[in-house]
Amino acid sequence: QVQLVESGGGLVQPGGSLRLSCAASGSIFRINGMGWYRQAPGKERELVAWLPSNGYTNYANYANSVKGRFTISRDGAKNTVYLQMTNLEPEDTAVYYCNVKGSTYIDGRFDAWGQGTLVSVSS
Repeated sequence: QVQLVESGGGLVQPGGSLRLSCAASGSIFRINGMGWYRQAPGKERELVAWLPSNGYTNYANYANSVKGRFTISRDGAKNTVYLQMTNLEPEDTAVYYCNVKGSTYIDGRFDAWGQGTLVSVSS
């Protein structure tokens, strides 16, 4: 079983920065992709940023609304994915969830979600 533990959310003023972290643990054999989603009140969950299996940041995909402000990265040795958020806007306020897809030695494929961390952008 794969578990994800997120950290790094909080309250920040517009224009500020935060870094989210998500560490995956368990009998992970291979990671096929890691990324971040968010869900604002009254809205559907949306993809924010995604890294493919090779983990190269130049292959990352971003939502148009965060391009140039957010950066996703990964520490392969730690099975950890990060989301550096800069120039935050009130519209970025949401619960942020990490998502990891891959396979384990025992159970095969997995699609795991973090518990969610709240990011609030307000003056």
